[in-house]
Amino acid sequence: MAEEYSVRNITVMEGLDAVRMRPGMYIGSTGLPGLHHMLWEIVDNAIDEAANGFANEINVTLNRDRSVTVTDNGRGIPTGIHEKLGVSGVEVVFTQLHAGGKFGNDAYGYSGGLHGVGASVVNALSRWVRVEVFHENRAYKMEFASEENEEGKIVSGKPKYPLTETGRTCRQGTVVTFLPDDRVFETIDMQYGVIMKRLRELAYLNRGVKLTLEDNREWGKAKHSEFCYSGGLSDFARYIQEDKTALYDPPIHFEGESNGIRVEVAILHNDGYSETVASYVNNIPTTEGGTHETGFKAALTKVMNDYCRRTGALKEKDASLAGEDFREGMTAVLSLKMRNIQFEGQTKTKLGNTEARPAVETVVTQQLSAWLENLKNAAVANQIAEKAVKAAKARNAARKAKETAREKSKLENAPLVGKLSSCTGRDYSQNELFIVEGDSAGGSAKQGRDRRFQAILPLRGKPLNVEKKRLEQVLQNDEFRSIITALGTGIGDDFDITALRYNKIIILADADQDGAHIRAILLTFFYRYMRPLITEGHVYIGMAPLYRVQKPNKPPVYCYDDAALKSAMKQVSGKNYTLQRYKGLGEMNPEQLWETTMNPQGRKLTCVTIEDAAEVEHLVTVLMGDRVQSRKEYIFEYADFNRSSAVFEKIKE
Repeated sequence: MAEEYSVRNITVMEGLDAVRMRPGMYIGSTGLPGLHHMLWEIVDNAIDEAANGFANEINVTLNRDRSVTVTDNGRGIPTGIHEKLGVSGVEVVFTQLHAGGKFGNDAYGYSGGLHGVGASVVNALSRWVRVEVFHENRAYKMEFASEENEEGKIVSGKPKYPLTETGRTCRQGTVVTFLPDDRVFETIDMQYGVIMKRLRELAYLNRGVKLTLEDNREWGKAKHSEFCYSGGLSDFARYIQEDKTALYDPPIHFEGESNGIRVEVAILHNDGYSETVASYVNNIPTTEGGTHETGFKAALTKVMNDYCRRTGALKEKDASLAGEDFREGMTAVLSLKMRNIQFEGQTKTKLGNTEARPAVETVVTQQLSAWLENLKNAAVANQIAEKAVKAAKARNAARKAKETAREKSKLENAPLVGKLSSCTGRDYSQNELFIVEGDSAGGSAKQGRDRRFQAILPLRGKPLNVEKKRLEQVLQNDEFRSIITALGTGIGDDFDITALRYNKIIILADADQDGAHIRAILLTFFYRYMRPLITEGHVYIGMAPLYRVQKPNKPPVYCYDDAALKSAMKQVSGKNYTLQRYKGLGEMNPEQLWETTMNPQGRKLTCVTIEDAAEVEHLVTVLMGDRVQSRKEYIFEYADFNRSSAVFEKIKE
């Protein structure tokens, strides 16, 4: 233990060294999310050019050596000499933290990059970076590298030579190629599907901008995707709910500006019951909403209530409809362009600017009122009003069902008698609830748990698929009533996160098709009716091992996938060993279940998060909705049916 703390203990990190020492502070992690964050930083710079009207084409290429190239046809990074630093603008952008053209309002009206660390962080965490700039009919080139010095210390992002002019050109824009540093990241293999989804989203948000993705990493297996949408947000709304039956088409689409804030909205209703609002600020997803969503919902409710009274859908004596009635079955995409955006917290997922609410309210009120007054839209407007009136009746029925359930809960202590094995601890911040598939696994979990802070709720049978049901039908399902009562938060509009009795809700299901289906059903339920549990990081997937390898008089080795089993088999010499394949959680005894899945010191948990609300909504609809063909197409595209079990072939030999 250190006994002395003086000025000699204070370390000053020079240049980009701080980024390499604490990469998580800048990109979140050194796993796959952090790796992709590197790419987003460069892509966002290109998108900022497009969002401000200076570019219309962006290309991302995954190269064979695992480097990535991002090309745009924007204005190009300034190449002149910086007055204070005495080096080129390119060198400033890639070597100085908190440097860039986005702090003022002259170069960029709207920008997603607020901190000026994007390009420099990418440089600091790459083995090398090559930048090509085409600016004012001249071509320039500059390279950076992170190499060891004579003392064996890695110097991050050091220029290999000054910015060099390479010739004349008619091109315009910037080309950035970087190789993520395998000394920093767990893997440097970026995922094609993750990049494709983000580029598609950006293409929807930036109407008319062409984004392409090329994957040249494997010989003979090149991939290519191209996205460009003339309909912008209208096309986005169609995509999100493409597997639902739309009540009308084209979507309601309008845009306007108030107090320097540009607001664009697309609205499309379907015959379902769930609402989806996908919101963005300067192309950044705000999955937790914020002041702009609040303004949108308030304006929508007021304008639609006024319309219903004006047209007679609501009588004078009738109470106004609730906002949720007008939003039933609604998919809305809300996009803002504004300066000086402020987010609540560090995650950039909830907008905090107070001026955004009145701006959105003003634009939505003016534009939606004008749309409703147009006689050409009368049929669609009446459809929306009729659906809202029906939704209000269903809401009242659901309210009565919830009241009945509450009274029944008081009389019977809900459906928890004989099911929930609660914990003895009263510190909710430490308590955990395991939702376990089946009575057999539930019995083992009850015996193996630490009853001081771990509660067990076994599920008897498969719960209801809530994607196809109304709320009152969900409340009639015993399994979901048990979960609602155990958590104590309420559901839907009555949800109260402060009443949560457990800090972690851990889904523990078998590693087979039925287990995967149960996980999907439970996650759909939480997503639809208790979404803050997910957005605030309370929902986890328990990872149970698939294999157990043991030699006599040796501790067992548990393997969670085929790769781990292959590694374990290499360590096992001879034939005197046992190999067990777990078909379900019920095959584990209480000690094994505690050791592998429940013990906080050694277990593996996956926290469920929402990074892209629009993509989540689309996937939930595809995987849990009514249309079988879309689900089949998704499975055939992404499932690996040809995976061979080489480990077992070796064992047979």
